Amino acid sequence: MRYNLILNILGLISKYIGIMFIIPILTALCLKEYNHILPFVVTGVFALVLGYLFSLKKATQKDIDSIKKSESLTTVFFAWVLFAIICTIPYLFYDMNFTNAVFEAMSGVTTTGGTVIQDFNKYPKVLFFFRSLTQWFGGMGIVVLFIAVLPKISVAGRQMFYAEVPAPTEDKATPRIRYTASWLWGIYTALTVIETLILKYLNLNWYDATVTSLSTIATGGFSPLANSICDFNDAKVALCVFIFMFIAGINYILIYRTLNTRKFKSFLKSEEFRWYFLITVFLSVLLAISLYINSHYEIQKALLHSFFEVSATMTSTGFAIDNYINWDATSKVILFLAFFTGGCATSTSGGIKIIRWIFVGKYLKRELNKIIHPQGVYPIKLEGSPITNDIISQMIGFVVFYLVIFALGAFLIMLRENSTTIALSSSAAAIGNIGPGYGIVGPMGNYDSLHTFSKWIIILLMLIGRLEIIPFLAILNKDLWKN
Repeated sequence: MRYNLILNILGLISKYIGIMFIIPILTALCLKEYNHILPFVVTGVFALVLGYLFSLKKATQKDIDSIKKSESLTTVFFAWVLFAIICTIPYLFYDMNFTNAVFEAMSGVTTTGGTVIQDFNKYPKVLFFFRSLTQWFGGMGIVVLFIAVLPKISVAGRQMFYAEVPAPTEDKATPRIRYTASWLWGIYTALTVIETLILKYLNLNWYDATVTSLSTIATGGFSPLANSICDFNDAKVALCVFIFMFIAGINYILIYRTLNTRKFKSFLKSEEFRWYFLITVFLSVLLAISLYINSHYEIQKALLHSFFEVSATMTSTGFAIDNYINWDATSKVILFLAFFTGGCATSTSGGIKIIRWIFVGKYLKRELNKIIHPQGVYPIKLEGSPITNDIISQMIGFVVFYLVIFALGAFLIMLRENSTTIALSSSAAAIGNIGPGYGIVGPMGNYDSLHTFSKWIIILLMLIGRLEIIPFLAILNKDLWKN
């Protein structure tokens, strides 16, 4: 393990994070919130100084180009920790204790969307813009962004790209990983701009339209309003946000290829997209029927609210158009199923991801067939291509570890909160990067009243969920730290 190399790359990332703080500074000026510029100036300078200190002992370009997988995993893990620590600083200026500040920052950079803020009138608009901006930078991936803009790490970027954006296969949009990262961020930015313009057309002001779009495309869910999308009280706005949440849950490489070839049948040919679409529709219709029968919603309202909430949960956005805490038990159970689905691979959504559930289904089918026909050969294919035994092991390992960490997190939270509802929902919402859960941590609630121990467990779960477990498990292996 070459610690000097890791510090050098972290130093580069820290410097660019510092430069990013120009954005909230300019936003504060535009909003005429001049008294709230200082937190972002201080944080930006801190990030720049930290980047300089990390870069004092230079690594050669040859060292960077020869980065190992273990070093990539370590770098990606600590890049996210560094990003969260830096983004913690502005919250400390607004009388948040350290735990709450870290919680809010980690929830932002991991695009989780859970909050400890109770009184939204207490804070300036620029802080809510900053929250959504951290989600936006975290959505497509902070390391992927730096691979796109920093030529110095373009060669090493391949290892780091797949450490941050794990998928069943090393799929990329273009032959060169730097161009892939650039295209992903280009599509991501374009979707954000398009949604902002549409929301402005739907009579939202520029501030609300921008902040909502930043959180939507990042599938983050932070809102400038206490009651999320519900406070807009506009079905057209909700429908627009739903459409872009659904798009944000699609595989971005599939979006790129479709736009590049202009063959929109590519969506229908994609096995993952078909299942993503079908599961969204199935759960939404099932939930709408439950709301219509059990909660006596009008059919139009039931359909809108069910499609919105299922998409918000599946894509891990966490926006709310309704306080589903007040729903009947059947509807809550149906929505809870969406906590574990996730969107597509190489999207900004969290969770287990649809492609892994497709694999699990095919794996179970193969094992049943082998019981009946022991001598039969049943290769497992994803998107028409057979997958190797190594990938099969990785997929099974991921799902098992995901469920084990979820259960362990729920158990630890249960010890302090003494509530099964809070423990299960907050653990699932944290590791799935969804945000709101059930009970006091529901869509119109917050995490502030939880015990400090519970908050730190949730902070760790949010980080593990965003990194999709593998980098976290890797750093726990003592062999990784050997020179």
